[in-house]
Amino acid sequence: MDIKEVVAVLKQNGRVSVREGNGKVLELISMSSWNAANDDASGIFLLFETFQIRSIAEQFSEVSLDIVEYATKPTIYHTSASRLLKNGPQQEGNVKFALIKSDVWNRLLFAFGQPLIVQFIKSEKADFQQKEFFPLLSPNTKEMFLGPDGDIKIIRA
Repeated sequence: MDIKEVVAVLKQNGRVSVREGNGKVLELISMSSWNAANDDASGIFLLFETFQIRSIAEQFSEVSLDIVEYATKPTIYHTSASRLLKNGPQQEGNVKFALIKSDVWNRLLFAFGQPLIVQFIKSEKADFQQKEFFPLLSPNTKEMFLGPDGDIKIIRA
């Protein structure tokens, strides 16, 4: 998979499908192309650095930020959606996000330069193929809720 080609398709179409190493097809969507009528409200924002959290979520405690930054296993975080977030998946006022540290996937996010939304689709057809596994599909993936006042709840350990 050529990252430049994927980014070009994303910028042109706003979305792209990729078959990852396990054979699952992911749809990556730019925030401006996400559509509440057609897309999954349980989509996950993918970030390449902690600074991007500000664009999708309300501010939360330093402890929560440290948890995100220093996590060693793939983790999906739930937190309060930013009041400034106009377009993107939300459920009951919360968003889900993950800081992607895995080599190829992190480089793809960095090359695109802004958060992407991932949704898992049931399709046999994909625009691109990637040999590396998508980290959030790992059986070791954790889920946590990070509250604005520093409360932390483990959803899936």
